[in-house]
Amino acid sequence: MAHMFVPGPVDVAPEVLQAMAKPMLPHRSKEYEAIHRSAAEKAQKLFYTQYRVYLGTHSGSGMQETGIRNLVEKDVLCCVNGAFSKRWYDVAVSNGKNADKLEVEWGKAPMPDDLRTALKKKHYEAVTIVHNETSTGVEAPLKDLCAVVREVSPETFILVDAVSSLAGSKIEMDAWDIDFLLTSSQKCLALPPGLSLAGVNDRCLQKAEKVANRGWYFDLLLLEKHRLKDSTGMTPVIPLIYALDFQLDRIFAEGLDARFARHAAMSQRVYDWARAHGMSTYADAACLSKTVATINNDRNLSIPDLNKFLMEKYQMRISNGYGDLKDKTFRIATMGETTLKDVDTLLAGMEAFMAK
Repeated sequence: MAHMFVPGPVDVAPEVLQAMAKPMLPHRSKEYEAIHRSAAEKAQKLFYTQYRVYLGTHSGSGMQETGIRNLVEKDVLCCVNGAFSKRWYDVAVSNGKNADKLEVEWGKAPMPDDLRTALKKKHYEAVTIVHNETSTGVEAPLKDLCAVVREVSPETFILVDAVSSLAGSKIEMDAWDIDFLLTSSQKCLALPPGLSLAGVNDRCLQKAEKVANRGWYFDLLLLEKHRLKDSTGMTPVIPLIYALDFQLDRIFAEGLDARFARHAAMSQRVYDWARAHGMSTYADAACLSKTVATINNDRNLSIPDLNKFLMEKYQMRISNGYGDLKDKTFRIATMGETTLKDVDTLLAGMEAFMAK
């Protein structure tokens, strides 16, 4: 079986795939509701929250839209330091919101002092932050950014995209006072794509009651109405709920701290290897991702040829750079089921390619 070191979809354990093969249930049945409730309650532990976690039948981008439609009537500040943080800005604009950018050079993270300055200039209903920018391999100093929001504008909502980091890095939703925290199934959770999760506190529901034109599919009040019945307003992706419930047990069996340490060690191995082979990190050293290592292609490797070699010889593949960074960088995702042994095998394969 091929092993993918790409930032999603990632490899899924055979036993997790098998969990999806259970017979379907009516999604309004007591049997399904028990599984849905089990998965959602376990997810609270992963999010470090006492509040609800919604399970959505769509990608994480749908949860970006959910946050915007429910928590912003007019003004939102989007921290933009890569392709996916810009997507949140684009979502806000396309939904008719007055969105401003706090723009940061790609490869760098939004910094607390810059956010503080922006918040003092104008009042915003919400701030959007991408914790781990998949396009650049940058991890934002999320805890410090949240503290700045609460310091300068306590009533402003904090919306966080942790699509490529939650379950791979520790994010404490309640302790850091995050209002809306989202992720996707196909990254560090190591599930197939198609499921998103969002931790949402009570303040968000109170705000949503006042916001017009929330839509229907992404309406938090509709989601809450059905959550209280251990279900969803629309047909859920039942096989993925089975898999989530099963996978969360596997994650807790590993231990959250052990899981976070494994992800950090794998990414560090990649960074150390790259530097030892004359290649630098695209992200600043102070904000390196623990789940997506983005490396400057300083040796002018042909990434397509490299992947062809890796697939033929090792049944492995990495990811090219994203967008304008294609061929200028490459990305090695260290997330999900991947182990240090897997990383070492990949790096040995890359060395063999470079020695040709």
